Amino acid sequence: MVIGSLNVGGAERDVAQVAPKLVRRGWAVAVYCLSEPGVLGTRLREEGLEVQASPWRGTDLIAGSIVKRTLRMATSGVWLCLYMLRWRPRIVHFFLPQAYLVGGLCAWITNRPIRVMSRLSLSNYQQRRPTVAKLERYLHGRMTAIVGNAKAVLDQLRSEEHVPSDRLGLIYNGIDRAAVEPARTRAETRRLVGISEKALVIVIIANLIPYKGHRDLLEGLAGIAHALPSQWRLLCVGRDNGSAGELNAFAQQLDIATNILWLGHRDDVPDILHAADMGVSSSHEEGFSNAVLEGMAAGLAMVATDVGGNAEAVVHGCTGLIVPPRDPEALAEAILILGLDADLRARYGTEGRRRVFEEFSLSHCVDRYESLYRGLAAGKSAEEALGQAQMKPKLSRSTC
Repeated sequence: MVIGSLNVGGAERDVAQVAPKLVRRGWAVAVYCLSEPGVLGTRLREEGLEVQASPWRGTDLIAGSIVKRTLRMATSGVWLCLYMLRWRPRIVHFFLPQAYLVGGLCAWITNRPIRVMSRLSLSNYQQRRPTVAKLERYLHGRMTAIVGNAKAVLDQLRSEEHVPSDRLGLIYNGIDRAAVEPARTRAETRRLVGISEKALVIVIIANLIPYKGHRDLLEGLAGIAHALPSQWRLLCVGRDNGSAGELNAFAQQLDIATNILWLGHRDDVPDILHAADMGVSSSHEEGFSNAVLEGMAAGLAMVATDVGGNAEAVVHGCTGLIVPPRDPEALAEAILILGLDADLRARYGTEGRRRVFEEFSLSHCVDRYESLYRGLAAGKSAEEALGQAQMKPKLSRSTC
């Protein structure tokens, strides 16, 4: 498995969860990081996995001047080629664009027989980097299989990037039940962050990046603040990628700053989720959101924008409400509906939690990886190996 790094992030956590499970099922797995192994890499090493890394320690191989980009990618590429020649893996699997650009070329050059790419988001990033788009499309034709984590991702690969259907496969992200259980009670967590037990608490788990839609969320909440219970609070959990100052100023301008808690990066996300009453994803673009699944796993009714795989996870009118992206009014209307109806929140939350553990468990996800690898090793296409069973996830058995 090749990835940029194993610092904490959605794709990184997915790899760090899946790799040890595959090893326990008898697979020989090594993880190669194009930059630093990070905290998750250290954890995998402690579990006995082989984790290697390039001598380059930069965090972004495709940023900076042309000279710097070329040097970084060449250094990481040469090191990875040497590692592939030494370890001689039969299957090489790339996660995220940086790993695909460098690792895909290395696997082709070193003639690795089975090459797999995972696309974990829509390809909007290609609009900002046309050279990356051309290189990726060149590599598509040299892959054995291309995996998406949402039907929306596969649809885009098929229609816009012209990847043949038989080379495409779907593997949804998986949730580890043990990892999302809280360590504290709801009351303890509320006391810790300074929230009344009576407050209506809305939570968003997303790094402070413009495309995550925090500004839309703040604007929408300002429009309904008068109709929400007076003690309502919004918990914003996520790393600041440079937008915190602007967002805080916007909240001040909208006169809702006292209702917003900027909690930053947290290691106790399950506790925060279980202390909330409802969850929100206001993103403008997604692949398949772990944050949405984690909110559902915590029993939260979810309001999510109709981007990427959100509508494949959240069943509108059953586990939450789906709204158009970049529409603060629609977002606010959905939040108000749930905010004023505790019984509806409870019903959606119960159904959402059931749905996650029936349809999106980590065990089921690892089963899909195994099916893919075994099928490809036996000469099957990705479509033959994975079939169409997950293309339309079932509703859970309920009155929904």
